[in-house]
Amino acid sequence: MIESLLLSTTPIATFYGYQRLTGATGFFFERNGCCYLVTSQHVLLDEASGHRPDRIEFEVHVDDNNVAAVHVISLWLYRDGVSVWHAGDDAGGAVDMAAIPLDPACWPPGCQRAAFGPQHLVQSAPIEVGASVLIVGYPLGFHDTLHHLPIVRQGVVASSFGLRFQGVGYFLTDARTHRGASGAPVVMRIAHPTPAQAALPWQLLGIHSSRLDMGGRDRVEDEALGLNCAWYADMLTVIT
Repeated sequence: MIESLLLSTTPIATFYGYQRLTGATGFFFERNGCCYLVTSQHVLLDEASGHRPDRIEFEVHVDDNNVAAVHVISLWLYRDGVSVWHAGDDAGGAVDMAAIPLDPACWPPGCQRAAFGPQHLVQSAPIEVGASVLIVGYPLGFHDTLHHLPIVRQGVVASSFGLRFQGVGYFLTDARTHRGASGAPVVMRIAHPTPAQAALPWQLLGIHSSRLDMGGRDRVEDEALGLNCAWYADMLTVIT
């Protein structure tokens, strides 16, 4: 039996036509009867680097009796020249987060998945600096290739949770991360889940975006900071 947290995420591959470009992480979020695939916006479009995919693929499990059985779903990112994903800004500017609404017809028979929802954004207890979190994803594309399951990295909240770090809509985590983890959910275990949270007893705190480093760091003498940006997940209530 697969843990529900591992079924909430999926690897994302970006393409331009038939050319594969990059790999990343996504997760499912359901609200008002609609399911969304959530990831970092720069996975879908990054003007600064010229990254402009037109299609993505992601996986879902399809057999409760065979963990290795998956189905690949392909999605076009533009319809009539307009992007299909939802994004938004907050008081600090653009938010590196995107939500793609998924057509119910895209799910194959026997689809096994778990999805976060508004009930997972509720803060049941104060979150203190140093609190332990998990980042669930596919760093450098690494995962259990037989069972098609993500891996989990452990970290801690590294800035005051609830405050925008330097006025931008994210908080910091201290964790070892890599390319491919962009879009990964940053979660904390719920000690006493409600009935609505019982199937997926994890609080969704943020969406991992990128590593944070100092521009003036001496790359020979000074190690990287090892800090990461996690955009506050409550922005999902805006873009969905």
